[in-house]
Amino acid sequence: MNTEYIGIIFMYLATVALAIPLGKYIAKVFKGEKTWLDFMAPLERLIFKFSGIDPNREMNWKQHLKALLTVNLLWLFYAFFCLLFQAHLPLNPDKNPNQTPDLAFNTALSFVTNTNLQDYSGESGATYYTQLFVFMFLHFVSAATGIAAMMVVFKAMKDKITDKLGNFWDFLLKSITRLLLPLSFVVAIVLAFNGTPTSYKGKDTIIGLQGDTIHVSRGPAAGMIAIKMTGTNGGGWFGVNSAHPFENPNYVTNIVENISIILISISLVFALGYYLNKKKLAWVIFGVMTVGFLIAVFPSVTAEVNGNPAIAHMGISQPGGSMEGKEVRFGPAASAYWGITTTVTSNGSVNAMHDSMMPISGLAQMFDMMVNAFYGGVGVGFMNFYIFIIIAVFISGLMVGRTPEFMGRKIEAREMKIASLIALLHPFIILVGTSLASYVLIHYANAGWATKPSAWLNNPGSHGFSEMLYQYTSSAANNGSGYGGLTANNIFWNVSTGLVIFVGRFFPIIGPVAIAGILANKKFIPESAGTLKTDTATFGIMVFAVIVIIAALSFFPALALGPIAEHFSIK
Repeated sequence: MNTEYIGIIFMYLATVALAIPLGKYIAKVFKGEKTWLDFMAPLERLIFKFSGIDPNREMNWKQHLKALLTVNLLWLFYAFFCLLFQAHLPLNPDKNPNQTPDLAFNTALSFVTNTNLQDYSGESGATYYTQLFVFMFLHFVSAATGIAAMMVVFKAMKDKITDKLGNFWDFLLKSITRLLLPLSFVVAIVLAFNGTPTSYKGKDTIIGLQGDTIHVSRGPAAGMIAIKMTGTNGGGWFGVNSAHPFENPNYVTNIVENISIILISISLVFALGYYLNKKKLAWVIFGVMTVGFLIAVFPSVTAEVNGNPAIAHMGISQPGGSMEGKEVRFGPAASAYWGITTTVTSNGSVNAMHDSMMPISGLAQMFDMMVNAFYGGVGVGFMNFYIFIIIAVFISGLMVGRTPEFMGRKIEAREMKIASLIALLHPFIILVGTSLASYVLIHYANAGWATKPSAWLNNPGSHGFSEMLYQYTSSAANNGSGYGGLTANNIFWNVSTGLVIFVGRFFPIIGPVAIAGILANKKFIPESAGTLKTDTATFGIMVFAVIVIIAALSFFPALALGPIAEHFSIK
């Protein structure tokens, strides 16, 4: 077990060690300074010329949002129709069928929004064409969309009085060519050399040890798996995601993939410090996020390593910890650590089955997604945190009896209304969705539906409730992981989670961009002796308290019915 602990400590320290220089590099890219990847500039100019886009044309915040929403709508229609007719498209050696309209609706929305909730199994529910030219394409552009939106907020915070907030298309393309593509290339090489398939052939046929004929799925998976990790996408090539030995062959690939999950998200926090020349503020934000992260890591790792108390009460030894639903090649500590890194971001990939983890781990994973601001997805994680900063500044200003100010701008009623709506929207869609599912399950359990609600859950009681709560939490947080005990591929779940995914993605982008754009147009107020310092530990504690209070007040009753009740039932 000591070796397992050393493994997860090494992964986290290595992530932070890589994130600091990467954050400095990202800041240089978006400040227009020279970097070692400037050789990509001719390719970028060619793409802009072909597209008829002037990357030097400045946009205001409304124009940024118009471009962002319009192009995402086009990607949505493209993905939907490809999935609807994938059986008739090329690169389908296994003859996989079309997706049903409700599944295609859910899947297209899921991948466009960086959620990657998979109500299908990758081996049979998608073709090589849709895996590569729909899913992998969306892995890149959805992650880049989040970074581009975040850069609008950065730019608004940097300049004193302006409505010129850079160019969305420039931010989008550079996010891909200068960041996502190079990192994904490195990770893909590591995976390919460790055994992840890169072949375009269909299923392979082998004879098992007992003489059984086995058809083994494969495909050009390494590239897609690389960007699914680095872009906090999470949508896997195979149905069991990174628990599959082809997606995650050994402990080395487990380390590389796990570092990739949170590397860019942490790097963007440091990029803020270098971009604004406010390193202390970046370290305060990083500190708050890290405290939230560690609060989830410690109980989860401890619970999985110590094993299941219900099994211990039966007198059965668990020297390897709680191993149900886990891969022996990774063990309980690395599995628990992955479970937190994937939910503290919007990644959602898994190397073990979350449905089989201890209730404390499920509680920690859900709380990560309910907060949705401790590291978070690439770009959007900081934007969620930005909302909490605005609320904390406003409350602090009221407490000391002066007009709240952040980065030299007054925060007034308009900005506070937007921030409050965004902060309350997240719990609203999660709790309403879970309530609706619970109502349907109870009142229509014996109805003559083609897919009865009673067949949704493989587990009764509090764990069954947790399965439904987790599904909506994952959808709203654009995470995409799920509890395997929930049968979600039916019209109710595909449509309802699809709508939650849409709202959970775009409104939390629109809100921070609007706030940042409005503040950027206001008169700049130089710092004075009475200015609230936002780069201090005191303010960090204030932000953390706001996050915990909002999340705890909103979600505690639901968590009490789910993982908390289950935890006490097995003690």
